[in-house]
Amino acid sequence: MTATTAPGKSLLTPHDHTLIMIDFQSQMAFATSSIDGTLLRNSAGLVAESAKGFGVSTILTTVAKDTFSGPMFDEIADVFPDQPAIDRTTMNSWEDAAVVAEVNRIGKTRIVLAGLWTSVCIVGPAASAIDQGFEVYVITDACGDVSEEAHERAVSRMIQLGCVPMTALQYLLELQRDWGRGETYDLTTGIARRRAGAYGLGIAYAKTMFGAAEGSNGAHDAASVSAAAQ
Repeated sequence: MTATTAPGKSLLTPHDHTLIMIDFQSQMAFATSSIDGTLLRNSAGLVAESAKGFGVSTILTTVAKDTFSGPMFDEIADVFPDQPAIDRTTMNSWEDAAVVAEVNRIGKTRIVLAGLWTSVCIVGPAASAIDQGFEVYVITDACGDVSEEAHERAVSRMIQLGCVPMTALQYLLELQRDWGRGETYDLTTGIARRRAGAYGLGIAYAKTMFGAAEGSNGAHDAASVSAAAQ
């Protein structure tokens, strides 16, 4: 067996999947207790900014926006100002004709999900898409539910079905994956500085204090930035 520099086939790239952001709305957030509201909004913003910056095919969807659940989070709507969300009546977005038509129009076989609530509006499309042969990834810290138990059981159920769990920061860094990709370097570090908590603070500190830059061509490598963040 010989090792090569080829990336693993399961790793996401900006153009091999469709991101579906589901029901990031006020009414759904009010009852979400499995994750802090500030962290949830920040994770949603991190995912949205990552997808927009890397040109990921993205579907936004809401449920009963005008009659019950309210508008989508500003952290998402402000990133996609010209993209209207598909409003549904179905709890499972995969049972909505407009959503499925958009999935088919885009034509990607990998689906990445994030939204509220994990046990209903995320499990539904995850299970449905897997049954139809799609690969499904779930950004678990950009999801939430009415209790930690509800969220965790939903994630466990989806993993048993074959879903791949990941985090919002993991999503961003997997899209970048090489600090030598200069065309998206500033995009990635900029999103991280705004949205990635202590890691973002570490990047800001290292760049400001001693001009650190990730990658072999910079004054310091990624390990220096990581050390500065600790």
